[in-house]
Amino acid sequence: MAKLGGVAGIWLDDHACVEAAAKVRAAGFKKFDAITPFPVHGMEEAVGIKRSWIPYVTFAAGTLGLASGVALQYWTSAVSWPINVGGKPFFSGPAFAPVMFELTILFAALFSVGALFAACRLPKVDPPVIDPDLTSHKFAIFIPENDVGYNAERCEQLLKSLGAVETKRISAY
Repeated sequence: MAKLGGVAGIWLDDHACVEAAAKVRAAGFKKFDAITPFPVHGMEEAVGIKRSWIPYVTFAAGTLGLASGVALQYWTSAVSWPINVGGKPFFSGPAFAPVMFELTILFAALFSVGALFAACRLPKVDPPVIDPDLTSHKFAIFIPENDVGYNAERCEQLLKSLGAVETKRISAY
């Protein structure tokens, strides 16, 4: 993955950063990112983040886990090694429920974590540090240089006009 440069604007207030993100999006930028130390209500709408596809992966993986649990237990108890224990049927749903539940949860959880890593393009080796305080109390909007209509001076002026207390040019993000 190619590293990109860009311009980052830093805010001290989360509400001002959300308003600025909406105005940056209205200015025509599409690939910009908001960096916050905690989830900020309304930031997804302001940045234009679409609904995640990870719940669909979770549902499909849970269904696969459920089917695997049923298939595993059916094969072992009714096909491969059928033993009549106390008149119980070879395919007994109530007896299979715990394993089916556990495999559903296991597959859903593991595939969800894998999908999250893929969606976030993790692991990121040695990402640049825009500002160390972005992990505690500052908020930022980063406009990459491959965004539509990018011009470093224009981006700096836009971010400053939206209330950024500081702007930084990032050489490789």
